[in-house]
Amino acid sequence: MKNFKYLVVGIFFGIIFVKAEILSWFRIYEMFHLQSFYMYGIIGTAILVAMLSVFIIKKFNIKTFSGEAIVFEKKERNKGQIYGGLIFGIGWAITGSCPGPMYAQIGAGFKVVGIVYLSAVFGTWCYGYFKSKLPH
Repeated sequence: MKNFKYLVVGIFFGIIFVKAEILSWFRIYEMFHLQSFYMYGIIGTAILVAMLSVFIIKKFNIKTFSGEAIVFEKKERNKGQIYGGLIFGIGWAITGSCPGPMYAQIGAGFKVVGIVYLSAVFGTWCYGYFKSKLPH
């Protein structure tokens, strides 16, 4: 019951994704073929909201609902991020799905996304298994 609020927020975001057509393979296809600004507008808006949110969290030292401090850790940059980003983008372009909307697509009844989900889980497992052997 403690995590019920996260379920409610997840359902709310799923409804927004469906209504805004963020799950639409055709919208993603248009984006990757540079035929429509729609998805770029949504992604750009999300980036701006995230930037503003991080600024406000840092400026006013906002804490989590349970009172814990929100910490933003510095991360190293490396070539693996470029390779990973390319693999992610190719997968996104081929499947028309990325991790956030994937759950909403499954919830909306797109059964084929189950294969995409299993592939994402397997890819995550592979990364964890081979992480120490990958270039950084």
